[in-house]
Amino acid sequence: MVGAAYAAVPLYTWFCKTTGFGGTTQVSEKAPDHMLDRTLTIRFDSNVAPGLPWKFVPEQNETQVRIGEVATVRYKVVNEAAREITGQAGYNVSPPTVGAYFSKINCFCFTEQRLKAGETREMTVVFYVDPSLVKDSDQNDLNTITLSYTFYRLREPDQPTVEAPKKNLSKL
Repeated sequence: MVGAAYAAVPLYTWFCKTTGFGGTTQVSEKAPDHMLDRTLTIRFDSNVAPGLPWKFVPEQNETQVRIGEVATVRYKVVNEAAREITGQAGYNVSPPTVGAYFSKINCFCFTEQRLKAGETREMTVVFYVDPSLVKDSDQNDLNTITLSYTFYRLREPDQPTVEAPKKNLSKL
């Protein structure tokens, strides 16, 4: 039972990434080899979890893309705190059934973001909607996908403690 419980999280993560379950997007290394005439509206949602003093917004609220077309969208993030903070973005797409067809080639969400106090950074996501979407009859009425990000604060690593020099008690 302990082994099954321990394996459950990585297996569930693998399942979501493989199937797009729950709006989990795919990761791709290259663009598809063709585009279709069907156009979709891609909306961009940005959120910051409580306790993270960052401002995070997309440069545009939505864009039109053809299925199979590679698109690049920029986001702007500002650390409004007086100290350096590390965060990472969680993401999904809606409706959740399109996660299997929404692929990212590059994304700021793949890595931690460490921003200095007051720092502003422009970040990009490069994505496409896989042409195989049109073979899924459940997606025939689909015309809008929302890509949503939430930045979460990452716990700072524990700072090493410095021991005080030991006093020579024999001289006391």
